[in-house]
Amino acid sequence: MTSQRLTSADLADRIHGGWVGRIAGNMLGKPVEQGEVWTRERIDGYLARAAALPLTDYLPEPADPADGAVLRPEWRECVRGRIHGSVRDDDVDYAVLGLHLLETYGFGFSTEQVGELWLLRLPYLQTFTAERAAYRNLACGLKPPLTATYDNPYQEWIGALIRADVHGWTRPGDPAGAAGLARRDAVLSHTGNGVYGAMWAAALISAAFTAPTVRDALESALGVIPASSRLARTVRRVMTLHETRLPWEETLATLTAETAGLGWIHTVPNAAVLTAGLLYGDGDFTRTIALTVRGGLDTDSNGATAGSVAGVRTGAAAIPARWKDPLEDTVRSAVFGFDGVRISALATRTLRLATAGP
Repeated sequence: MTSQRLTSADLADRIHGGWVGRIAGNMLGKPVEQGEVWTRERIDGYLARAAALPLTDYLPEPADPADGAVLRPEWRECVRGRIHGSVRDDDVDYAVLGLHLLETYGFGFSTEQVGELWLLRLPYLQTFTAERAAYRNLACGLKPPLTATYDNPYQEWIGALIRADVHGWTRPGDPAGAAGLARRDAVLSHTGNGVYGAMWAAALISAAFTAPTVRDALESALGVIPASSRLARTVRRVMTLHETRLPWEETLATLTAETAGLGWIHTVPNAAVLTAGLLYGDGDFTRTIALTVRGGLDTDSNGATAGSVAGVRTGAAAIPARWKDPLEDTVRSAVFGFDGVRISALATRTLRLATAGP
């Protein structure tokens, strides 16, 4: 595998692409973020009724009022023609907070300092599942690793994975380094496959800067987590099915059966959807995020991570305008002091960290 070399301008464009891709993918998946309601079949039915298959843009408004009744309440700010900047979402909040973490404490940050910033900058009611459990434990005076394990049934859910992007963006071409940073962040709230998911995602995004193909990036990312873990075995399974040229729908049907019972927010089945979207997207930004969101489960989280990887691969300049322009270079965020910040400004600050070195 021959790695690509990055010029300064290319690195800047790729990091900017990661931010734009994450936010666009999040917005694409937000209206149908409820995996037990919005199955893969139901999402495609919605799109078919609105004459929006294949999906090449943000979701259309619902053609059937019954669909509109079960969309996320934010849908009116996330569908075509109604988007004016990003909506607030935890998938973006954690990227913002991760950037602030590295700016405040540097790459030597501790897990305890991650928790301190949560308490200072992030409202409790804007946290969910494992993050809310860890936040409560922090407020009660517990320290890591007890913050992750005490009264927390969500330890292997997807929350730590969605916090990992900034560690990949600031460690381009260094998957092991990115994974190490993500692990230190993740153990505040997660264990097992929950931590491995964060390490894998950070490594994947880091590798996406320099790997020749997305498959090569996935191979590199698998190298930072235990090969015997359920996460690694599931990702490898998707890669194998893709290699046999099994259709995307059949690959996801197979993985749905094999991960049954884990729930729609667990790291493992979502990693399967994400991996399939990346592979079957075949390097195309639009196809990658569209297939990932159509895969169901935690659609906004998966769309965001797929968008981050695809955005890093293509760079911001090459992302189609239909995804970028409605965002109006603006982020809404619950992170104190960051609401209304420019996407381009976040990218510039991230680039500064990426070029500063450890």
